[in-house]
Amino acid sequence: MSFEDEIRSIMWAGFEEENEFPAKRPLLAHYTSVAVLDLMMSNNEIWFSHPLYMNDLEELRFGMLSGANVFRNSHELEAAFEDDHLYMQLIAHFNYLFNEFDEKHVFDTYVMCLANHDPKETDGLLSMWRGYGAGGSGVAIVFDTEKINASEDSPFIIGPVRYETTEDRLDWMDGKMKEVAELLVGTTPSNDDLYAIAYQWIERLKLFSLFTKHKGFHEEQEWRIVYMNERDKEGKLKEMQSYAITPRGVEPKLKFKVQPLEGLFGEHLSLEHIIDTIILGPTTSTAIAKNTVKRLLQKRGKPILAEKIKPSTIPFRL
Repeated sequence: MSFEDEIRSIMWAGFEEENEFPAKRPLLAHYTSVAVLDLMMSNNEIWFSHPLYMNDLEELRFGMLSGANVFRNSHELEAAFEDDHLYMQLIAHFNYLFNEFDEKHVFDTYVMCLANHDPKETDGLLSMWRGYGAGGSGVAIVFDTEKINASEDSPFIIGPVRYETTEDRLDWMDGKMKEVAELLVGTTPSNDDLYAIAYQWIERLKLFSLFTKHKGFHEEQEWRIVYMNERDKEGKLKEMQSYAITPRGVEPKLKFKVQPLEGLFGEHLSLEHIIDTIILGPTTSTAIAKNTVKRLLQKRGKPILAEKIKPSTIPFRL
């Protein structure tokens, strides 16, 4: 096994591919307002938000900054080098890659949050209605990931969120540095080896930061679809990088056009193809509300989706 393979093995140990997309292809529900549903249908768009506006403040910013601090200040890692010059080369490689991500890519990193949806469940989750579904008056748009093509070249990564305490996340980072240090003891790594260490830690840290959340949110059973600008090497989604004016001010958004895109998405990609169900929120699950949402979908040219509405039967009223 090459040195780079050994580093990759250390960094990605514990990353269980069998629990990730595309090995797992669950139904995923996005809880939102009817106004957002209307925008989505009228423009054939799904809006992705910036991770720095997530409700868990200890996500991307915390993960990347903490991971950088651990890397730069690990006594075990520094002590593994007999030559201080090699250690400084390692830190220089890391600083370059970290700054490149910070300056060129983090601004156009976007996330769509969804909840794992039981196929037998027709009502949605009450906690999600309260937190994200307009207090129960919105909708849960259920996507079928079986209908999404998997491609290694895709700028999107789909996966489940892992829930950890802040202490557990920091311990994980410390543990990785100790493993790398143990591998380095008694060796004289080349410049390529040093670059590989820095590169693999940055790449692992990105996904760790984007797919790890405080354990207090565990009942959400969250999955995420993440767009990473650096993976969109040909800039095929560049024109979809946009903005929205919200109650919080102006925010960067990815307004993803749900349509075939050469080299990335298949010829059958459409909202009608990937949406399994639209659950109407429990506070407005009346016959008149159902028929009005059906009319909305029909007016937006989505008669197929108009037949996929299911009112929630949870007896929840504000």
